[in-house]
Amino acid sequence: MRRPLDKLPKAHLHLHFTGSMRHSTLIELALEQGVHLPDALVQDWPPQLHATDERGWFRFQRLYDIARSVLRRPFDVYRLVREAAEDEAREGSRWLEIQVDPSGYASRFGGLTETLELALDAARLASESTGVGVAVIVAANRTRHPLDARTLARLAAQYSDRGVVGFGLSNDERRGRARDFDAAFRIAKRAGLLAVPHGGELLGAPSVAECVDDLAADRVGHGVRAAESPRLMERLADRQVTCEVCPLSNVGLGVARGPEDVPLRRLFDAGVPIALGADDPLLFGARLLAQYELARDVYGFSDAELAELARQSIRSSAAPEPVRKEILADIDAWLATPVAN
Repeated sequence: MRRPLDKLPKAHLHLHFTGSMRHSTLIELALEQGVHLPDALVQDWPPQLHATDERGWFRFQRLYDIARSVLRRPFDVYRLVREAAEDEAREGSRWLEIQVDPSGYASRFGGLTETLELALDAARLASESTGVGVAVIVAANRTRHPLDARTLARLAAQYSDRGVVGFGLSNDERRGRARDFDAAFRIAKRAGLLAVPHGGELLGAPSVAECVDDLAADRVGHGVRAAESPRLMERLADRQVTCEVCPLSNVGLGVARGPEDVPLRRLFDAGVPIALGADDPLLFGARLLAQYELARDVYGFSDAELAELARQSIRSSAAPEPVRKEILADIDAWLATPVAN
């Protein structure tokens, strides 16, 4: 017998907005609105994705955009965030940071500011109804001009005391150097926001290093390719820069051939802080709990090590200090619970 992982308190720090949608909700909204979904999002779900080449990434992005097209009403946004929080609560999450690029929704919700306010209000209500702390990360798109990122950083800074806790940089890292967005991240940092750019997913260790050196990253989205450089892992450990590792996403996108090839154990043993994440459950078919199950069943993490993974997710979060202390105490209590024979 082993301690139940759905009872282990944890934080989810790498979850994209549309990608958090339940598959059943996508199907329902598409039927309501007459949106035709490709087979990959219906009978062949979850789709087979290999995004390590340009064509594969384009297909991944196209499926994401099709899914995003069903979010047309404020009600849909409220539903998405509420259901995401409900799913987190069911899996033992106590704190969620959901990442959104308002640019992708601004045309249907009245503009960037209105979109962000809608997402923040949805997060507030979802938190109240589920008991899960829900915060928002504003993310820029690295395939767009760095000036767009500055606009989003200024917007995020304006809401730093109203639920925005971080500033990110997402999409294909091969199409935009991290250093090109340094001005946007300086704006976010001055506002006290966490810097959480993606890196080290489709590119190697130098991409992670650039996020740390040029963007002063507090966390790196994915970051698994840091394992290719022992020296870089040592730097991440020394600086306590967290890697948001999403094992099943890495497999789904072809970054790793199989779960056993994701270097989670190597990073952990090197002292690199880790926050497990699901990335886009809508496209990869698995939420946060499955990542912890992999850590136990594939990477051989003991219950004590799983508890430490959960602690690292809490320490790396933007949760208020009283919330952190409460959750950390509950993690200790989970570990202290005797295992039934």
